[in-house]
Amino acid sequence: MTITLLKSKIHRATVTGASIDYEGSLTIAADLAEMVGLRAYERILVGNLAGGQRFETYVILGPAASGIIELNGATAHRGKKGDKLTIMAFGQFDAKEAAKHLPSVIVLGPGNAVVRAQHGSRSRAAARKRKPRGG
Repeated sequence: MTITLLKSKIHRATVTGASIDYEGSLTIAADLAEMVGLRAYERILVGNLAGGQRFETYVILGPAASGIIELNGATAHRGKKGDKLTIMAFGQFDAKEAAKHLPSVIVLGPGNAVVRAQHGSRSRAAARKRKPRGG
């Protein structure tokens, strides 16, 4: 049996533009996508904090260090420049993997700069190693 868990999340991403004439998708700056393990064409669920709408689409990688978060095609109707989005991807994990899993999460601030990051399941093991030993 497998369980579906949050794999990747970009929280409070600010929409930088919208292009109704594009085929469809959400353009995400490549460096931001890479930080949470999102791949080009990966299926994502997006929540718009302005109105509570949720929609599914896929990732298109934009220029790294650009801060771009752009609604394309039909998704351009789901928000406008300045709206805040939560971008999520999910993965399938077996029971052993699920017990150890932590999602990769970044929280963005002004200009879509990263203000906080959690680097997924790897960080749990690293946190254990760094934990001071009581004595």
